[in-house]
Amino acid sequence: MQEFLQQLVNGVTWGSVYALIALGYTMVYGILRLINFAHGDVFMLGAFFAYYAATKLDVAVAPSPGKAVLVLLIAMVGAGVVGFVIERFAYRPVRNSSRLTALITAIGVSLLLQNGGILLFGSAPKPLPAIIKVQNIALGGGVTVTNAQLIIIAVSLLLMAVLRWFVIFTRTGKAMRAVSFNRDAAILMGIPTDRIISVTFVLGAALAAAAGVLVGLLNPTISPLMGIMPGLKAFVAAVVGGIGNIPGAVLGGLIMGLAEVMVVGYISSTYRDAIAFVLLIAILLFRPSGLLGKHQAEKV
Repeated sequence: MQEFLQQLVNGVTWGSVYALIALGYTMVYGILRLINFAHGDVFMLGAFFAYYAATKLDVAVAPSPGKAVLVLLIAMVGAGVVGFVIERFAYRPVRNSSRLTALITAIGVSLLLQNGGILLFGSAPKPLPAIIKVQNIALGGGVTVTNAQLIIIAVSLLLMAVLRWFVIFTRTGKAMRAVSFNRDAAILMGIPTDRIISVTFVLGAALAAAAGVLVGLLNPTISPLMGIMPGLKAFVAAVVGGIGNIPGAVLGGLIMGLAEVMVVGYISSTYRDAIAFVLLIAILLFRPSGLLGKHQAEKV
């Protein structure tokens, strides 16, 4: 039981990270019916924005909560700008083209960010400066967590709650839901769909950057290719929960994190990455719309 509870805490921690990344996938798909395969690389850029911000602020020399929050905000703003640029100059020109064209464009943007990252940052991994001082906290029963894990869970929950509030109660959020439901009708109602789509990309990119910063608390080694596998796992999490459904992305992320940690703890670390694709195949076979998704019939 002690080991199970320990693995449960670890799984929720990683699941929170996957959920943040999955939210970007699910929001973009809900608006455009597009799988943004470059999203995992935006996660990588968020980690590098945090790296250079932390280095500039000398966070490693004198870490403080204020500097940690500033690093997080810089990474989110930087990634948000990248998300806006990607949507404006890569996806918007092919928005009315076939889905295959958009898919190829997304793969091309992903490769561009990966190889551009290698060119700009170098291929060698870099140590992310510690933005907080890590301490162990005993929860009782032999279960221990670090303050970094608690911060990851708390920040993830806060960002998810803010996103949920934004989508439900703000004017822009309501416009996002309208565009997701029927873009043509939203245009007729005077909703600026181009601006709403850009806002969606900015929000998704900012959440992915936050995940990149939070991952640095667990694994402080970053590289230009670090976004490939987390991006794929977050995509699977979005599909498992029901892609296009925001609560589904959160649920899928938690399931992915728990499944991954339990496989490592009770079977073998060899299957850590394989479990994502096992879940993907299972959900496509038995519930293609996802756990919280709804089946939508398409007219021919």
